[in-house]
Amino acid sequence: MSRLTLSRTRCLRLIPRSLEKGVFVALLGPSGWGRTTLLNIVAGLAHAGRGRLVFDGEDITRQPAGQRRFGMVFQSYALFRHMTVAQNIGFDLKGMKNGPDRAGIAQRVGDLPGMIELPGLGDRYPAQLSGGQRQRVAMARALAIRPRLLLRDEPFSALDAQVRESQRSEVRALQRKAGVGAIMVTHDRGEAEALADRIAIMDHGRILCIDRPAAAAA
Repeated sequence: MSRLTLSRTRCLRLIPRSLEKGVFVALLGPSGWGRTTLLNIVAGLAHAGRGRLVFDGEDITRQPAGQRRFGMVFQSYALFRHMTVAQNIGFDLKGMKNGPDRAGIAQRVGDLPGMIELPGLGDRYPAQLSGGQRQRVAMARALAIRPRLLLRDEPFSALDAQVRESQRSEVRALQRKAGVGAIMVTHDRGEAEALADRIAIMDHGRILCIDRPAAAAA
């Protein structure tokens, strides 16, 4: 069983052997209970006061975010308004250590719009896209670096109900196609049950349990 646990010593352990095969973990709980903080710690955007972060047997507690090669999709999508879709997708590739050269970046960026069902939109700007399209661009940017882990913070909160439903299916399909593990923050139990292979129930900064959706949400 894939496990994400917080021990009494507050040593967070990710067991990526299963996550790398495409396991989707949802961090479920109300706002203010530490879900986004935990996600930021995993991403390297924040540091825990104590404990260790272990990924694939490697202690990455103090490893800079840029060296972890974790793809992050923020709640606001964080797209650059002055950049085109193609430029946004390729942005993180330019700063990658041992990343692709210019030709490799162009090829990877050229392949991703088709993968996220945005063919022909590479020259558009974020303001010219719908909310669902912007989310797909943010997803493509995270996938462009070929991440070891995909992190998503409340990815559907800014979408209306109809778009949210269709985006859930698309995001799950993309994550499976990419074959990468994922951790998603959500306060929506139905969303967690629909998308996740495992649900981690959080309570004021602690993970109470992690299990398959039917058992965890019971």
